[in-house]
Amino acid sequence: MDVGREKKGRVLTLTKYERILVLIFLLTLPLCNPWVRGDGVGYYAFARSLLVEHRLDFTNDWLKANTSFRMGHVDPDGQIARASYTSTGRLGNHFSVGPAMLWSPFLIVTHACVLLYDSLGGHVAADGFSRPYTIAMALATALFGFLAIWISFRIANAYVSERLAFIAALGIWFASSLPVYMYFNPSWSHAHSAFTVALFVWYWNRTRVARSTQQWVLLGALGGLMMNVYYVNALVLLFPLLETLAAFWKTRRTPGTMRFIRLFLNNALFALIIFLALLPTFITKKIIYGSYLNFGYTEHWDWRSPALLKVAFSSEHGLFSWTPIIILAVIGLFFLQRHDRLLATCSITVFAAYIYTIGCYENWAGLSSYGSRFFVSLTSLFILGLAALFDFLGRVWTRRRTAIYTSAATTIFILWNLGLIFQWGTHLIPARGPISFRAAACNQVAVVPEQAAHTLKTYFTRRKKLMERIEEQDVHQLKEQQSGNTPGHE
Repeated sequence: MDVGREKKGRVLTLTKYERILVLIFLLTLPLCNPWVRGDGVGYYAFARSLLVEHRLDFTNDWLKANTSFRMGHVDPDGQIARASYTSTGRLGNHFSVGPAMLWSPFLIVTHACVLLYDSLGGHVAADGFSRPYTIAMALATALFGFLAIWISFRIANAYVSERLAFIAALGIWFASSLPVYMYFNPSWSHAHSAFTVALFVWYWNRTRVARSTQQWVLLGALGGLMMNVYYVNALVLLFPLLETLAAFWKTRRTPGTMRFIRLFLNNALFALIIFLALLPTFITKKIIYGSYLNFGYTEHWDWRSPALLKVAFSSEHGLFSWTPIIILAVIGLFFLQRHDRLLATCSITVFAAYIYTIGCYENWAGLSSYGSRFFVSLTSLFILGLAALFDFLGRVWTRRRTAIYTSAATTIFILWNLGLIFQWGTHLIPARGPISFRAAACNQVAVVPEQAAHTLKTYFTRRKKLMERIEEQDVHQLKEQQSGNTPGHE
């Protein structure tokens, strides 16, 4: 296997399956929901405050946020709660600046267009909150989510047939947690994280045979961007670390002082570039919290007792229990070894590191998460693993039978996931806390088919009203939980 090999013409032309992926993406763009809520308020505030107010002042963002967000930051008199301010006198914002960096080209163009329109007599608020800004943000997030899928498809297609890579890409695209954060909650960071991790893994894999110093620099810049978006993505740096350790081992067995020195210097340069690329994070945290290393998080981490089984199988947003297709994807990573042992080893190690780290986190369930949203970052690894599993099955069955069976299974996973997303979004099941899978399964058959068409119509025609109703339901549930009177699940 020629690592990173691109088929002739792939760089400039799209294959049949890539064109289908693009078509699906374009057809799903109307699903984009241009709203800023929850954690997204903090992510979007970095972009809006710097673009419009030219400072890191999040007061307007906090005051205009959705009700459930304001409950924790604004007092009954409509003033920012004193506890929200840091020692520097600024509002705390522990969310990462990376999504704002990725949104900025789209929002800058939007802001310029709004200012030009207003100068010609238009009346659109150039405040970062009006419709043009949120639409630009939502479309940009959807684009990054799609690029994550497309890049991952290309990685997988280097090892398996294009058809199987395509089926795997569709499976993870619509049967994982990604759709929620690609379309429904676009102001959150997860689609951006999936994109930056996919880009990093693709470039690492493409250059690892004989990586030049310039390529080490670019890989470091991609690594820094990946961590600016989502701090836990630092675990993906295990890819170059394991590669380097293997190379050092070979160098030890094959004497060559210059080769050892060159590898060491390239790795040192790689680390330096990551540090420089992380300056936006360090600088913003210094301004807000008064320290480069104070990221604003106060949650507890229990490194000695990770909740591994809960993260994987809990009814409270368990990774495998909510999005069962991921089980197959993880199994597939072991079958990837027959194609590329180093890539498989790195992928399995990174997944294991992720599930351990999230298991140590106090809020491992992700609060109002759909499934285990933390793992959306690993979209590229899941597509690769699922494709490898399908390829293994293709060696057991005939090509035609493999295509039929894998397509049918993927369709079932997608339909289940879309139905569960509908239940979660409309609060047929609780957005927070554990759910009853028995009740969810009954809803899939008895409620979702009946309500989905009407709700989808409302989503396209009276979306603002629908979002307000969903927010009211969320606030009601949150107040019940805070008062300790959450009703039991069926």
